[in-house]
Amino acid sequence: MDYSSYPRHDVLCIDMRSFYASVECTRRGLDPSTALLAVVGDPSRSGSIVLAASPALKKKHGISNVSRFFELPDDPQLVIAQAHMGDYLEVSVEITKMIMNYVPPEAVHVYSVDELWVTIDGLEKLYGSPYDIARMIQDNIRDQFGIECVIGIGDNKFLAKVVMDIHSKKADDGIAECRYEDVERMLWPTPIEDIWGIGRRMMRNLNRMGIVTLGQLAKHPVKYLKKHYGIMGEQLHQHAWGIDLSPVIGDFTKTEQKGYGHGVTLLRDYTGEELPTVILDLCEEACRRARRDHQAGRTVHLSVAYSSETGGGFSRSMSMDLPTNITMDMFHLCMRLYRTFYDGESKIRRTSVTLTNLDDDIATQLTLFDDRPKKKDIGNVMDEIRDKYGSTAILRASSFTKAGITPERSKKIGGHFA
Repeated sequence: MDYSSYPRHDVLCIDMRSFYASVECTRRGLDPSTALLAVVGDPSRSGSIVLAASPALKKKHGISNVSRFFELPDDPQLVIAQAHMGDYLEVSVEITKMIMNYVPPEAVHVYSVDELWVTIDGLEKLYGSPYDIARMIQDNIRDQFGIECVIGIGDNKFLAKVVMDIHSKKADDGIAECRYEDVERMLWPTPIEDIWGIGRRMMRNLNRMGIVTLGQLAKHPVKYLKKHYGIMGEQLHQHAWGIDLSPVIGDFTKTEQKGYGHGVTLLRDYTGEELPTVILDLCEEACRRARRDHQAGRTVHLSVAYSSETGGGFSRSMSMDLPTNITMDMFHLCMRLYRTFYDGESKIRRTSVTLTNLDDDIATQLTLFDDRPKKKDIGNVMDEIRDKYGSTAILRASSFTKAGITPERSKKIGGHFA
């Protein structure tokens, strides 16, 4: 492979090790590398998921992030911490701010709450080699936040991410570097299921083609990969050679909004009579976000998944002539879908609503039909009250019934307690 025509950058991929557990250890004055600590979504429920385990707990008892609360060992040294998502987000933001002391905001691409890319082009004269810069950032995160991190260094985001996943986590200093010329030696022997971006389904498909390692993927004729997987097949082939043309500088927080949706996995099986209350709460939040961005939508989607006992469900959509961001407009359309496609008997465990086919809110403001202006005024007033006094400052009466979900959801971030 002739890499001369491909861009070369100095990109770091930084991953905070056992991030949630490390934050909880730091709060308690414990050493994250030696403490036995598990972060649990809701300790009051035995089936709650272990969101994070400290490295020592993983090593001693084999606890992983897919374990359940009841599977934790009866160890007197074990510390159980309830998840505090707000705290983790706050620490994540502070770490990002610290990194922006060295690079401009457009050089930082936050991938998740505990992982990000940093482009450090042109910093050699100030701070030394890419390895020196990685070590400096690693030391600063440890000193300021008490959190260990691993760092991958590469010519692009893909190389930095993959070498971090495969080699940095095993390195003594937690840092590994992979350039184009190192791909064959460092990455090709790796099983494809260990490569970022290749899921179980793709792994099975590639295995059926006789492709087991990244090296075999690189040597497989690209025309056959394109035949089977289209543009994705070509991208797989490029990644196997360490090539990634995605931008390393830019506004990575700006994305095109295609819809406003909300969904929930219910904590118990809901009856058909109870679900409308949940749907109304979800429509309220979706429309509130649309109003905030001065957007309205013409198409409403409703998805309902039945409990595991019966299985199945449905996902349907319906459009209207005029775009809307009025809660009751969206709710009434959802209810038409619900009454049409619900089987009338099955218990329900998950539902979601989405407002799509967006347009500027001015389209709804210009209409002179019915009492739409009054409905919009009511929605705007409710939004202002919530913005000033909190998301639960004013709620519909149905939200306080047994079937309501908003009061409980308001205490959580990403499904876990804030």
